[in-house]
Amino acid sequence: MNTITSLLYQIPILLMSLTIHEYSHGITAYYLGDDTAKRAGRLNLNPISHIDPIGLLMLFIVHIGWAKPVPINPFNFKNYKRDTAITAAAGPVSNFLMAIIFSIIFHILQGIIPAESIMTGFSKTIFFALYYAVLINLALGIFNLIPLPPLDGSKILGGFLTDKQYASYTARERQGAMILMIVFAADYMLHLGLIRAIIEAPLSFFINLLLR
Repeated sequence: MNTITSLLYQIPILLMSLTIHEYSHGITAYYLGDDTAKRAGRLNLNPISHIDPIGLLMLFIVHIGWAKPVPINPFNFKNYKRDTAITAAAGPVSNFLMAIIFSIIFHILQGIIPAESIMTGFSKTIFFALYYAVLINLALGIFNLIPLPPLDGSKILGGFLTDKQYASYTARERQGAMILMIVFAADYMLHLGLIRAIIEAPLSFFINLLLR
């Protein structure tokens, strides 16, 4: 499959996956008592509200990107640490759920469409799209679980720290974000494959689990 065809599969899937990821953060925060995302007009499934053009472009260039973070005010939560962690976890969980749903559709169609027709014509398009939908959502979910700011994994980890540890941890959030960006830049420019090495093993495991 050439690059242009691959992009035609990936772009709508990425837009959908990133949008649902960010919406999941916002709606979870809303039900936990924080209406900041709603007041900011971010409680919707319109990709234009959530997509960061530069972040989306970086996804295609260096395979690492981002959407516009949904604004959250953790001081509105009843339990600051716990609810922040739950809100953060909602994003990756949404990606994993989408991967499971698309894998189920993949297997249902495999049982309906004759084997000799799967890789021909429109059937081929459908199966490639479903494969990319599973792959992209798994990759987004796994990547966001890395426990480094500003990724969701850092906030999930914070929910398990003591108050003293949490205060120290969040005080270094900006420093952690800077370290992460330096790692990304070095990984891309020096072709180190660090990010790929981190997510490749779990990604391969879950791809085989869901699509074998």
